[in-house]
Amino acid sequence: MGELGEFLRSRRGRVRPADVGLPAGVGRRQTPGLRREELAALAGVSVDYYTRLEQGRDTNPGAAVLHALASALRLGDDERAHLHALARLASGPAPSGAGAPRPGLLHLLEAVRPTAAYVLDQVSTVLAVNPEGARLLPGVRECGNLVRYVFTDARAREVFVVWEDMARDCVAHLRTVAATDPPRALAALVAELSATSAEFADLWRHYDVKVKTGSRRTFRDGTGRTFDLTSEILTAPDGQRLAVFRPTP
Repeated sequence: MGELGEFLRSRRGRVRPADVGLPAGVGRRQTPGLRREELAALAGVSVDYYTRLEQGRDTNPGAAVLHALASALRLGDDERAHLHALARLASGPAPSGAGAPRPGLLHLLEAVRPTAAYVLDQVSTVLAVNPEGARLLPGVRECGNLVRYVFTDARAREVFVVWEDMARDCVAHLRTVAATDPPRALAALVAELSATSAEFADLWRHYDVKVKTGSRRTFRDGTGRTFDLTSEILTAPDGQRLAVFRPTP
């Protein structure tokens, strides 16, 4: 199972359904705490994905997934830090320098609800997302990085009506990061996406630069309805960003 899986299973057993507003259900429960499917639903991940994590068959969860699991399991600060440390240990040496989301940005993430919002690092790693943000960009939390989501997840091409503009802005932002004090994660992300997406490789070679300051975009939901949202970006001194998509006046 591994240390990460053992820790998840032990904490899952300590959370009763009533603690998180779930009914006890019918029949005899074989686990003293949450069932796997209950925890997966609370964290916004698939049951299969969570099962792989707990069984040690997936050892590289993103920071956003870890944050969602920690929230669902009602972990304290020390337990959250331990969960992230176990994930780093399980995945081996990591090329990314992504850390835990800033507490102040996490507070704002909840404060702006029901507006969709995300906490991102310099290279757009998704450190945290509120439920509205997860619904707006389905799959972004599991993908782990907004730029990776735009270029590799087919759902992004449906969500962003003018996908080309979003793709261009994402790459231009990475170019500005590369010109300052780039984290180790940048080279790994660029190498990955250059190998998997010809569109990313072309835009990277084109060398546009643009600082992410917010813009108006048109989205499409699962029913085919389109609507406009305007993003606002708050950047902390360490480069972490709070991105909020609010209704366009």
